[in-house]
Amino acid sequence: METGYTELSIVIPFFNEEESVENVCKELLHVITDQGWPSWEVILIDDGSTDRTPWIIDEMADRHEGFRALHLAPNRGQSAALEAGFNAAVGRCIATLDGDGQNDPRDILRLYGILNSDGVDMACGIRKRRNDSFIRRISSRIANTVRSAILGDHVTDVGCSLRVFRRDCLNRIRFFKNAHRFFPALFIINGFRVSETSVNHRAREFGTSKYGLGINTRLWTGIIDLAGVYWLKKRSLIYKVTER
Repeated sequence: METGYTELSIVIPFFNEEESVENVCKELLHVITDQGWPSWEVILIDDGSTDRTPWIIDEMADRHEGFRALHLAPNRGQSAALEAGFNAAVGRCIATLDGDGQNDPRDILRLYGILNSDGVDMACGIRKRRNDSFIRRISSRIANTVRSAILGDHVTDVGCSLRVFRRDCLNRIRFFKNAHRFFPALFIINGFRVSETSVNHRAREFGTSKYGLGINTRLWTGIIDLAGVYWLKKRSLIYKVTER
């Protein structure tokens, strides 16, 4: 990899995922080697974990060239972890995936290819065959339907963390708590092009979701966040500048 530059940065947030970290990193490294990826870096973010996650990601960074470890203190949530990773990334393009092993890293290069072949700014995954509980699937479907109807973003599966996008687009994206739930919509609101394609989704091997909220908390938080993003959409300034 070139110093200070890489083609693709892979950003992975972790919160109390000590059982999953090493497997996720080993699989990702195997896929990178097997597929012959372009120049790359992997940024592992510990979001204020209270288990062994911080020590494990440090070990991965020490052991594998191209891996970097960032630590947030205290725990500030997935959006904060992602923002920290994005700010540290040096890639022309950035890919994201969950730290629980449910995303298939083999899909990253396919999304990267779509990004370049279709001329879009973000390529998102759609979990067609979700390996989650019925409650998680139905609540996600309802939330996606309501969000899409209000924002008009036509994004099928905003809960899928598997995405590849152009780093320079971040100059127009404003992050806030829970912004990751509206990430594709924020791209669309700012005039960027977003496409979707089906990706693999596996069952969680270890533990349970650490970023989840109770149903009532998630409902009210989601309503407030949706109202905020709707206001942002109505107040956004979208324009192109040319200079002679």
